[in-house]
Order: sequence, then structure tokens, then C-alpha cells
Amino acid sequence: MATIRTEWEIRDERFRGIGGDRFVRVLFDGGRWLEGPAYSPAWRSLLFSDIPNDRVLRYDETTGAVGVWREPAHYANGRTLDRAGRIVSCEHGSRSVTRVEPDGTRTVLADAWDGHRLNSPNDVVARADGSIWFTDPSYGIDTVYEGHRAETETGGCHVYRVGSDGTVARVAEDFDRPNGLAFSADEQTLYVTDTGRRHLRRFSAGTAGDDAPVLSGGDVIAECDAGGYDGIRVDAAGRIWGAAADGLHCLAPDGTLLGKLRLPEICSNLTFGGPRGNTLFVTATNTLYAVMVNVTGARYPAGR
Repeated sequence: MATIRTEWEIRDERFRGIGGDRFVRVLFDGGRWLEGPAYSPAWRSLLFSDIPNDRVLRYDETTGAVGVWREPAHYANGRTLDRAGRIVSCEHGSRSVTRVEPDGTRTVLADAWDGHRLNSPNDVVARADGSIWFTDPSYGIDTVYEGHRAETETGGCHVYRVGSDGTVARVAEDFDRPNGLAFSADEQTLYVTDTGRRHLRRFSAGTAGDDAPVLSGGDVIAECDAGGYDGIRVDAAGRIWGAAADGLHCLAPDGTLLGKLRLPEICSNLTFGGPRGNTLFVTATNTLYAVMVNVTGARYPAGR
């Protein structure tokens, strides 16, 4: 297994104690544009998307093997696990958010809002109340590279929520290309990246439950200095980790850039996983990387 030396760049003294392995493992390097990593503790495996090749791959942590999990895959992008450990995915090709049941059955959770087809759901998170939150930029309908060319029907690119009753609600607007999203550990704050505008926004998510209000706030708390922020995750200390053109950026909850893990490719997404939740899995252009660190991910439903 190939490795590269880790390069931690300190921007703030609060980042100095963060580190881990002195090397980053290369787990797979045969993709075209990798995305959507999600770790299953039950399977000891990581699922991730190779969008242009229309397949979902599976890395087996116990053997180190990478194989095809689903192909074709409706040009799947981001995914997460819900409280029951089921896989929830965003699919560019079907323009929907879907869930895979334990027996392999695929269930559509959302494919339209107010009678209009969604653009191309991109990334998704699950909340403890059973709701599913996702971003809907137009990457999958802009060209045929990551989906099928089509016209938008929703009047723009927005953030949506699927309630436990199946109702799809638009919860945030005023984006160019909403992309990655992540809840704080207490689920009262939702962070959302806008890759088109190269910044990170912070929203108040209100009280959990199907009567939760539309997101409030939405202040820009960070500007990306290397491309635009893509996927994000939150660690147990509340820090935000964001994928960028030069690696992973680690931000304080107020948006202060604490430091970076430099990587040689444009990074698209990341997740915490491994038996103790302290392995960072990173999708970056055609490569899947992993590095064990001395921080753990915030405990999302059925995962990290």
C-alpha cells in the first residue's frame, strides 16, 4: 500500500496539538472523480462514489480490498447512514435522494419539491429526529459528465429537508452551488458550503421534530483560500473539517482557519471512520486516502 508523508500546516496555535500518523495511506487510485465517503461500523467498510464512471465502490477495512458495490449507480454522489444503519444516497442520474434497505431494496425518499423535479441532490446528512437534509445544486444536470443534461425546475439551487412523514420542505435559499453540509454535535447548528461562492455558512437549525422551522441565520463564517469548500464534517470538539483544492482545512466553530492537512490532489469530501472514529477517509480527484488522527468525529446517527 502506497503512502505519502503527512504535511500539517499550522495557522493557529489551537491546531498545534492536532495530528496523528506521519503518513497518509493511498487506499485506491483508480477513480475518475471520487466523492461521497460514508463509513459503516457494522460492515467495517467505506462506501464511496466514482461519479463519472457511474459506480459506487466499497473499501473493506479488514482486508484492504476495494470492489464495486453498485454499478450502474444512478451517478450517485454524497451519502450518509441513518439511525438504523441504512445507506442514504444522493443520485444525480435519478435526481433523487434514496435509501437502501437491509435487504437491498432501494426506496426513493425525495425526487421533487412542490411538484417540480429536483436538480441533482449532492450531499446529505441525517438528524436524530429521523429527518434527512440535503443540498441540491445543478452539477448533475449541467452536463453529461456527472448525470444527464436537463433544465432546472426548481428555480435555483437550494437546501431541503425530508421529514419523518416524507414531506419535502425547502429550508434555505440564496445559494449559488450549495454543496457539503454537516450538523454540530448537538444538531442545533447546520453548516453548509457554497462552492460557487467559495464560502461556508452557519445556520440555526431550531428544535428537532417535524415542526422544525426553516433554517435561520446563514451568516458567512469562512472564505476558502484554495478553490471552494466542498464536503464537510464536524469533529467531537466542534471543529469543522472541509475539503478544498489543497487538502483538508480545519476550522474553529466561528470559522477561524486553524490549519490544513495538505494533500496532492483536489479534495472533494471526507468522513471520520474506523473502529474508534479517528480515521479520516478523504476522496480526492481519483484517489481515496486515509490517515489516523488524534481527534474523533462527532457522533452522527449510526456512524461518525
